Amino acid sequence: MDIIEIEKAPPEQPEVMRLGIEQAVEEGPVDTGAWLRSLPGVSGKRLGGHGVDPVIRGQGENRVNVLLDGAYVFGGCPNRMDPTTSYAPLTSFDSIIVIKGNQTVRYGAGGSGGTLLLERITPPFRADEKLRARVDAGYASNGNQRELFVDGAGGNSRGYVRAIAGINKADNYEDGDGNAVRSAYTERGASLILGYTPDAATRLELSLEAIRGDDIYYAGSMDTPETSNDLLRLRFDKDNLKGMFSAVKAEFYRSDVSHLMDNYSLRPLTAPMMMAVPSDSMTSGGRLELTSGADGSQWRWGLDYQKSDRDAIRYTGASLATVNSYMWPDVTLSQTGLFAETEQSLAGHRRLRAGARVDRVNASAGRASQDPPGMAMSPNQLYSLYYGKTGGDHDETNVAGFLRLEQDLAASPVTLSFSLNRSVRTADATERYMAANGLTAAQRWVGNPDLDPERHHQLELGLIYNPPTWNLSVSIYYDDVSDYILRDRAHGQAGILLSDSATIYRNVDATLYGGELSLRHRWAGAWSSELTLAHVRGQNTSDDRPIAQIPPLEFSLELKYEAGSWQLGGRLQGAARQTRVDDDPATGSGLDSGQTPGYAVIDLFGEYQLGRQFRLRAGIDNLFDRTYAQHLNRANDFDPLQVQINEPGRSVWLKLNGSF
Repeated sequence: MDIIEIEKAPPEQPEVMRLGIEQAVEEGPVDTGAWLRSLPGVSGKRLGGHGVDPVIRGQGENRVNVLLDGAYVFGGCPNRMDPTTSYAPLTSFDSIIVIKGNQTVRYGAGGSGGTLLLERITPPFRADEKLRARVDAGYASNGNQRELFVDGAGGNSRGYVRAIAGINKADNYEDGDGNAVRSAYTERGASLILGYTPDAATRLELSLEAIRGDDIYYAGSMDTPETSNDLLRLRFDKDNLKGMFSAVKAEFYRSDVSHLMDNYSLRPLTAPMMMAVPSDSMTSGGRLELTSGADGSQWRWGLDYQKSDRDAIRYTGASLATVNSYMWPDVTLSQTGLFAETEQSLAGHRRLRAGARVDRVNASAGRASQDPPGMAMSPNQLYSLYYGKTGGDHDETNVAGFLRLEQDLAASPVTLSFSLNRSVRTADATERYMAANGLTAAQRWVGNPDLDPERHHQLELGLIYNPPTWNLSVSIYYDDVSDYILRDRAHGQAGILLSDSATIYRNVDATLYGGELSLRHRWAGAWSSELTLAHVRGQNTSDDRPIAQIPPLEFSLELKYEAGSWQLGGRLQGAARQTRVDDDPATGSGLDSGQTPGYAVIDLFGEYQLGRQFRLRAGIDNLFDRTYAQHLNRANDFDPLQVQINEPGRSVWLKLNGSF
């Protein structure tokens, strides 16, 4: 008889969460960004029912790298009505990986807040398997939300065809006081995946995806009548190679986003004039990764490239024939990166992970000198007015890396970790080149072409305690940031030439620090519980004031009962009061709408297995119909007012999942 040796897999890192889609659909129909807020350390900014913008450890927007099955997708709205996750219907993916902090260099530059990987994984077909399918249907009472997704695949050992299609529709929901919140939307999506698998170690995959959004209502001053994303991916994987490299992985992607926002299509016109902003965002890139090493030592070597072209023009007037602003004046950002990452098993139950990358960045604005008609200023005139600079080409060379050591204790089921890392993020298209004129100076929004890249130096300590019936995961971190890119108001600060309260960008020094805790316990019998806590504190050390848009202490407590085909549970989730704010535009940024009270809500949920193929889930969110809002808010599109959006009141939901 052959000897089979079984080794216990190393415990998961406290900063990394790996979730299958089955774990992700234990709630009712929900926007992807809104669902991510249920994870410890993850928050989000709401402007409506669709497109909640994820924030990890107090860092959002382009401080979080989001990849949709390996592809970068940048939205078409300068105000982030359509963050990347808005083009990623949750149930159309197979797994979600949440990496908090900078724990890898494989997925591009930046990522100081973290990385979100939404992935599709099509397992090889067995010899006796020809077809497989999954159906998800759901309904939620508050907002009359309906969703239906169908995922089917057919193939054999040499290849497969997989098709995914879905629709998600919602009306405006009501908060706990019965007030309607503008949040309706319709989203449709379809994906076609073609795979060629000539042997168990080789895969060539082509995927085509189309996402369409219609009649998306927002609580701000503008809505989205239509938005779309067409995405092409090509991937090649080869394992079990002979020679220097044991595996190779190559990927290419191209995303084309077309987005329209206006203030008249979906609401009565109450503004002084009609306004529309059509925009386009095209992102293309690729990644080549080679793997080498064996016997406890693995290396990954890679090259990646990303290019983003973004253009947005604001039109005003009775016939929308007047150009008011070249908001994204034909902006091009390109990054080419080289990286290496290693995992080493050391003596004494130790593991070492380390990586480094170098990125070459180029930024340009092709229409920076183009003048709108009338009194409106060109992008270059706006840049010169506030910074004394024009929007020329800019080049950067950025170096990043990390070092992580893990130690398993021999006397107890404890793993300790220590990591140091450096990440560098270049200014994005909005921070560097935004050029929005306004009726008043306070309504201007002007990027800064001369911004330095943002440099994060982080220290993190982690602990996992994993006895038979318990699991404790703790991480604490400190992030010292040089040249933090701050969205602020013009108050005549160093490097800012005017003091007229226009929205501007500048570099400051900052610190962010905090921690997360997750404690799970399986009680005797069928009961289990989980407690999570997450807290972060951000400080603008240059001006000695809080950084805006930092969530307060957030918590959840969950109790489950599982027996046979049944599962029942309840969850208490909430947040503490947030008093550290930057809410005065006369002296600071005004990006916080104000201090927010704490809240706590209770959700109930249950599940019943209907035979081998079907599962029925049901629940009540916000059982006691509380009126509350999370602290993070959004800017009111092109108005300086910040908007605090109430969360949905009580909602009864039902989901049916079938696998064949």
